[in-house]
Amino acid sequence: MSVLTQSTQGVWLMLSDSTSDLSFFVEGYAKFNLFGQTLYITTTHVCMSIIFAALVIFAVIANRVIRKADPQKPPKGFLNVIELIVESADNMLIGAMGEKHGPRFANYVTSLFAFLLLCNLSGLVGFRPPTADFGVTFPLALITWVLIQYNGIKYQKWGKLKGLFEPMFLFFPINVISEFSTPVSMSLRLFGNLFSGTLMMALVYGLLKVFAIGWPAFLHVYLDVFAGALQAYVFVMLTMVFIYNQIGEED
Repeated sequence: MSVLTQSTQGVWLMLSDSTSDLSFFVEGYAKFNLFGQTLYITTTHVCMSIIFAALVIFAVIANRVIRKADPQKPPKGFLNVIELIVESADNMLIGAMGEKHGPRFANYVTSLFAFLLLCNLSGLVGFRPPTADFGVTFPLALITWVLIQYNGIKYQKWGKLKGLFEPMFLFFPINVISEFSTPVSMSLRLFGNLFSGTLMMALVYGLLKVFAIGWPAFLHVYLDVFAGALQAYVFVMLTMVFIYNQIGEED
């Protein structure tokens, strides 16, 4: 029994030493005081700033390419990429929300999907994905929730309030909880999937060290590329479905 205990302690000490230099949470690079509160510039802020800059640069270049394009000539090069992105976004929106309502939300849904996709894929270049931070996913889900409630009130008017008491008034507390649980469930789903992937890759590199050469690329393909793209798609699809449920019967 004592031999087993010593062996177990030895394995535990080895794991502790291997993971002692790992950081699974957000790290602070700089701090400053604002109104008596200490605020930090973290890995999340740095990565988000780079992604914002990349999206702005892409948008500026795309705008100039479109302006200079000759409508009489077939598109080529970078213009083909832009058209592919626009057509894919339009097909996704029309398929989920219909031809009448889909284009109205094109700017928000497309921007949201582009931001989430780049955030989720940022682990491929050594960043810690901002979406592995609940402080990022919850505000995004909250914005979607505000849009859901706004469109529900706009198109259903008093029917939105009436729906909270259906099928009978006893269901009012359950319906209210259901409404407020939407941003929580959406944000936790995205955060949980991205954080678990980040955690797994940190453990792989931390425990195997020099032996983690080459083969972890297969894990990146699944955890960053496949799962990252899938979670971005699921988030925007839920956004479109929840909004359309509030306005789908309006006509």
